[in-house]
Amino acid sequence: MTSKNIYNGRVITLNIDTVTLPNGLTVDLEMVRHPGAAAIVPLKEDGTVILIKQFRHAAGGFIYEIPAGKLHPGEDPRDCALRELEEEIGYRAGTLELISSIFTAPGFTDEVIHVYKATGMTQGRQQLDRDEVLEIVELPLADALAMIRAGTIRDAKTMVGLQSVYLGEATR
Repeated sequence: MTSKNIYNGRVITLNIDTVTLPNGLTVDLEMVRHPGAAAIVPLKEDGTVILIKQFRHAAGGFIYEIPAGKLHPGEDPRDCALRELEEEIGYRAGTLELISSIFTAPGFTDEVIHVYKATGMTQGRQQLDRDEVLEIVELPLADALAMIRAGTIRDAKTMVGLQSVYLGEATR
């Protein structure tokens, strides 16, 4: 494999990779390189989840999401999750459990998001980045699942996180 760098940005790198596929064919693939991210389903003892309604230019406006953020170089995903939880919604987790590590769009990017469930939360201090425009939304997990079914929640990491937490809670 050879790789030609096309662009280096603040969040992503774009390369053209020349690869030989398992069938022997050699092709050029546009690859978005991303350092990865951590996302958190904050679950209160009463079954309430804390979401954010955040402005996302690429999505054309505000969307509902679980708190998440990009990994710093060499950062452990767990540390990123704890940091982002407090920065975005102002809570600290007593317990953090890895739910899954998911590829976002493996056809063109190597981004992996590590999705966690946070419980035993205590109040911390929200510290938004200057480009984060969001509001905090607390609602019962069942209502968040209904928002998925209604098409109101369309963010993939949020859907995976909420549905996985629900399935985990339902089996206890």
